[in-house]
Formats: sequence, structure tokens, C-alpha cells
Amino acid sequence: MKILEYLQNYDGKPLRFMEVCGTHTAEIHRNGIPALLPPSIELVSGPGCPVCVTVSAYIDRLIELGMDPKNCIVTFGDMLRVPGSSISLSEARAKGCSVRMVYSPMDALKLAKEDPEHVYIFAAVGFETTTPVYALLVQEALEQGVKNLRLLTSLKVMPPAIDWICAHNFPDAYSAGEISDPARGQIFRGNRESGRIHGFLAPGHVSVITGSRAFVPLAEKYGLPFVVAGFEGEEILAAIAALVKLQGQGRVLNMYPSAVTEEGNTAAQERVDRFFEPCDAAWRGIGVIADSGRKLRKEYEAFDAGSAELMEDTGGNPACRCAQVLMGRIRPRECPLFGKVCTPQTPQGACMVSTEGSCFSCWQSEGL
Repeated sequence: MKILEYLQNYDGKPLRFMEVCGTHTAEIHRNGIPALLPPSIELVSGPGCPVCVTVSAYIDRLIELGMDPKNCIVTFGDMLRVPGSSISLSEARAKGCSVRMVYSPMDALKLAKEDPEHVYIFAAVGFETTTPVYALLVQEALEQGVKNLRLLTSLKVMPPAIDWICAHNFPDAYSAGEISDPARGQIFRGNRESGRIHGFLAPGHVSVITGSRAFVPLAEKYGLPFVVAGFEGEEILAAIAALVKLQGQGRVLNMYPSAVTEEGNTAAQERVDRFFEPCDAAWRGIGVIADSGRKLRKEYEAFDAGSAELMEDTGGNPACRCAQVLMGRIRPRECPLFGKVCTPQTPQGACMVSTEGSCFSCWQSEGL
């Protein structure tokens, strides 16, 4: 209660904090946290949903591979409805694309072992949290002699994307004046400092692997606070209060010590480094960011299904503003399609597909 009172009584300069974790986004909306904050403290979502930042060329490639009768695509359910340049995997499956939905990457290994006549291609999408599992999948395939398993990778690392956001700072995103916030029934008055971000809720799950120290260079470079937070409503509110108190300080504060250490999971880091190496990667709505991805090392390229050239992000509804939502430039409700042609039943962009997407979370918590 004291934390909530502190936040609601805040009367300093307007502050904008960004969360870059899909689970944080979902929990912020589920707990109604934006409505608890004063107009001078604003939360915006960043590119923290791995499905949401996957470019359309990746979906197109999965469909192309799945239409080959020799192949079968293996994927999690949230990838099925992500739009490609023209159709989704789910729509392609109705046209003959071979797709199997699973709950674990290891299911792909089992399928490949049981059916050596087909090549099983796993849609390996994720951040630092899931990459160690894909490394283990390759390791198990090697040890068990499974030769008909492939990965189509869209693996990304978070710090370079946050660096990009801080460096660009969105000078054209906002201007002085009154900006309506229908979710709160309030008016945000003043200047948003051209979209400036004043601090970050560091991604909790990613930090378990990377350690909190991964964000120290960014904090020091931009003079911004980073707070590693848990996922309960009270933990998120406490982290926001810490960001308010640390404004203007280039520090990293770990408020999730039960799961996150300074150095992270070194065993997982070593496994990833064994099988993967840094590469440039394309982010939906942002473009190509140097060294922001991970690809299979040359000695394991036999397991790659052709991931290297998947950099295009074209097609889809031209009015969809998922790109601006992913970069924190607009809220989901500011997209002209939100709640009209774009709903969870008829998603026009990836942000409305994934349960960790900003638009889906907004819809779930606020509806129309």
C-alpha cells in the first residue's frame, strides 16, 4: 500500500518507463496497473514478445518449406496465426502445408525419430530464455544420430534492441500538448520529451539466463535505470517505484533475486555459445540490428533450414501499426484497426496474435 501511495502521490516531471518482456506486458494489463498510476507516469511496451518481432519473411519461409511433401513444420501454437506477407501458417495448413503443433521442442526430436522418411523443421523463435533449449535439441539430435531434424531460427538477444531504442529516442513520435488516454479516462498534459524513455523494466525471464549484469553497459551508456522485476502485480509496482526513485541514474537494480543473479545461468550461456554465434537480425517494425541475433555455428549448419536471409518484413494490412506499438511509439488503442478489424479472432498483426503481445493484452484487460 505504501508503494502504491508513493506512486499515486508522485508530482514530479512526466516519466515514461518501458517494459521489454511479454510476460510483464501481460501481467501489467491483467493487474490493471496503468489505471493505478498517475497521469505523469506512463508505461509503454517495447519489443519484448519474440513472436511479435518475427518478420513476415520468416513465416513465408516456414510455409514454403511446409508445402514441400518431404517436410513437416513443427511449431508452438502461437506461431500458427502470425501473418506472413499474405497468409499465416494456419491458413497455409488448410491449403496443404504440413504443420504439427507441439508443446516442447523435444517433441520435434521424437517426431523425427519415429518418421525418418520426412524432415521435421522446428520453428525456433525466441530470446535468450529459449535459445538454450534449442541448443540442447541440437545436442540431443547429434548424440542420438537423428539426421532428419532442422531448425529455422529467428533467435534474438535483447540488449542490442534496447540499445537501438535508446539511441533513436523517437524524436518524431510525440509533441507537446494534450494526449488522450481512454484507458484511464484522463488527459496526459505536457511534453513527452519527444518520446524519451526514462527507465526500463528489465526482462525477468531473460535476466535469469543473462544475469542482471547484461544491462549494466546500457544503464551506464544512457544514464538510465534498469530494474529487474518479478511478475506479480506487487513486484511490478515496486519496480516502477524504484525506477521513479532512480530517475537520471545509470544503475541496474535486481529486485528478482530469487531467480536472477548478477552472472546468470552460466551453464546455459556456455551451451548456447557452443552451438550458436552472434549475427545480425531483423526485428519486425524496427529493421536489422547488428549482432542482435543468434545463428547456428558453421559446424552445425547441417541442422539449419535456411535461416540466414530472412530479413524482409512486407505484406499484411498496410494500416496495421504493430511496428509503432512494438517500439513504444503508440499504445495499442491508437492503432486505427484496434477493436475494429483487428481482434484476437481476426488479428491483423502479430501483436494481437501472441498472448504476450501488447495489443492482445490490452484487449484482454480492457476490451472495447
